[in-house]
Amino acid sequence: MELNKNSLKIDLEEAERVTTQFIRSVIYGSGASGVVIGLSGGVDSGLAAALCVRALGPDKVLGVIMPAAFTPTQDVEDAFEHAKTLGIRTEFVDVQGILEAFFKSLKISGNNKGSRMAGANILARTRMAILYYYANINNCLVVGTGDRSETLIGYFTKYGDGAADFFPIKHLYKTQVRELARYIGVPEKIACKPSSPQLYPGHKVTDEIPIDYDKLDLILVGLFDYKITPTEVSKTTGIPLQAVIEVQDRYERTEHKRVTPPTIRS
Repeated sequence: MELNKNSLKIDLEEAERVTTQFIRSVIYGSGASGVVIGLSGGVDSGLAAALCVRALGPDKVLGVIMPAAFTPTQDVEDAFEHAKTLGIRTEFVDVQGILEAFFKSLKISGNNKGSRMAGANILARTRMAILYYYANINNCLVVGTGDRSETLIGYFTKYGDGAADFFPIKHLYKTQVRELARYIGVPEKIACKPSSPQLYPGHKVTDEIPIDYDKLDLILVGLFDYKITPTEVSKTTGIPLQAVIEVQDRYERTEHKRVTPPTIRS
């Protein structure tokens, strides 16, 4: 067996059909009037929004754009442009003041790594609280935009972007997200945009992810779809064994993010 880019190929037409059917079943089954989705200008939210429009129609999709002071202007512009192309309504919320109020009340300086990440998580949770506000007043469900790659390595904030009513693209690896985005017509500049979480000034994917997505996805496919050992993954992909082991370790360390919080009795 050989792991290569073909290992991540999917039937794009079928992926679109299954995903839009899933979205419709969730919304119509819940009695909700539509969906609310945070638009970052990136590929995950761009694809999720486009699929929701295809499933429900633009009048049932509300996009919320929530920049902080350090959010790149281009991302905001891309989010607005994509929403306009999709024909959906938008709300704009500048979260900087909210973030500063939290930091002031909690006396967060942001001068060390621990407080920096704690502050980043506050931003992610603030955005989710805003999405639920709009969902509540509009009888809508909140769309989660996480993908399978990020989920498996715990690259999300618990009760932040990890919280939502349903996740339409969580079964897709990042590589597949980009392919499906191109297939259904998400603008190339969004579909191909390098992932950049922007939860604090200068925040980069490489701050937290040990390897590029094209290699990360091959590792994840090997470990979790083919269920082969790290040594076998390394041998068939040519990716250093240490990198494969680090990915597996991240999965194990972040298991608490993917399970229901434990209780003594349900």
